[in-house]
Amino acid sequence: MPQLSPARSRLALLALALGGFGIGTTEFVAMGLLPDIARDLMPALWEADQEAAIARAGIVITAYAVGVVVGAPTIAAAAARFPRKALLVWLTVAFALGSVASALAPSFETVVLFRFLAALPHGAFFGVAALVAASLLGPGKRGQAVAYVLAGLTIANVIGVPSITWLGQQTSWRVGYLAVAGVFVLCALAIVAAVPAMPGDPEATMRRELGAFRRPAVWFALLTGALGFGGLFAVYTYVSPLATEIAGAPERFVPIALIVLGIGTAIGNIIGGRLADRGALRAIFILFGALAASLLALALLASTLPGLLAGLFLVGLAASAISPAIQTRLMDVAGDAQTMAAAVNHSALNMGNSLGAFLGGAVIGAGWGYLAPTWVGLALVVPGVLCALAGWAVTRRDQVATTSDARENGDVELDMSVTASPASRP
Repeated sequence: MPQLSPARSRLALLALALGGFGIGTTEFVAMGLLPDIARDLMPALWEADQEAAIARAGIVITAYAVGVVVGAPTIAAAAARFPRKALLVWLTVAFALGSVASALAPSFETVVLFRFLAALPHGAFFGVAALVAASLLGPGKRGQAVAYVLAGLTIANVIGVPSITWLGQQTSWRVGYLAVAGVFVLCALAIVAAVPAMPGDPEATMRRELGAFRRPAVWFALLTGALGFGGLFAVYTYVSPLATEIAGAPERFVPIALIVLGIGTAIGNIIGGRLADRGALRAIFILFGALAASLLALALLASTLPGLLAGLFLVGLAASAISPAIQTRLMDVAGDAQTMAAAVNHSALNMGNSLGAFLGGAVIGAGWGYLAPTWVGLALVVPGVLCALAGWAVTRRDQVATTSDARENGDVELDMSVTASPASRP
C-alpha cells in the first residue's frame, strides 16, 4: 500500500466509518419502528393484542442477527484473498440493495426474509474494514482501528437511528429503509474515492480461515461476546415500550431515549478500543462488571425518565466497549486467520442480538412486563464472565505448554518471543 498523507488517511478512515454508520442504522432502526412495522404488517394482531404484535415484530431484528451470524464466517472465509477495497465496495452495494428490498417487501414474512439477506455482508464488511484501518494506523493500534470503524456504528445510534426513526414515524417505516439505502450509496462512493487500493491475503484459503474454529480460545471469546451483547439487546430491542409503558413517556420521546443510549455507545466504543490495546482479556473482565452494574441500575430506575435515561446511557457505554475488546481478543487467539477473526466477532455479537431479542420477547409474551428483558440481560452476564474465565484458562495453558516445549528444546529466546508477542497476549 502506498504511503498516505495524514489527511488522506483520515478521509479513508472516515469512509470506513460511514460504512459502519450505515450498518448501525440499518441494524438498529427497527428497534424504534417495531410498533409501526407491527401496525402496518399485522393489523389484525395489532388490534387484538398490541403487546403480542410488538413481540412478534421482534422477529425482524432476530432475522437480521441470524443473517450476520451466517454471513460473517462464510463471506470472510471465501473472500479473504480478494482485493480489500473492491470487496468493501461490493459489500456496501449489497447492503443498499437489501435495504431497498426490505422497504418494498409486501408482507411481514418477506420483510423477515429480506432482513436476513441484507445482513449477510455485515460481519465481512466490519472485518475487512478493521484490517484496512489497522494498516492505515500502523502496529500496536488494533483496538483503536476496530474502534474507528465501529465509531460509525455508534454515531448511527446518536444520529442515524433516532433521525430515521423519527422519519419513519412521521411517514412510513418503508421510507426509513429507503433512507438507509441512500446512506449506503454515499458510503460506496466514499470508499471508491478515499480508500487506497489494498490487496487481500494471497496465502489465505478457506481451509486456513475456517481453521480458526479449531482453537478453543476462539469459541470462548465468541461466546463471551454473544452473551455480553445479549444483555444489551434484551434492552435495546424493546426501548420503545420500555420508555412509553414503564417510564410513562409519549411515543415522541423514544428517539430521545435512543439518542441517549447512542451517546453511551459512542463513548464506550472509544474507551473499549483504548482498553483493548492495553490488554483485551483484562478489558473484557472490567467491562462485564460495568455492564452488570448498569443493567441493575436500569432495572431499578427505569420507572422515572431521569432514571431511564441514565440507565440506558450506562448500558450503552458498557456494552459497546466490550465489542472492540472482543474483536481484539479474537485477533489475538486466531493465529493466521485474521480476516476470519475480524469478521466473526460480528457473528458473535449478533448471536447476542438474536438471543437478547428472542429472550426479551419471550418474557414480554409470557406476561412478565416490559421491564423483564432488563433482568434477562443481567442474568446473561454471569455465563459471559464464566466464558471469559475459560478463555483465559485455555490461553494460560497454551502459554505454559509453549514455554515448557521451548525449554525442553533449549530455545529460551523463542519462548520469550512467543509469550510476549501481540498475537499471544491475552
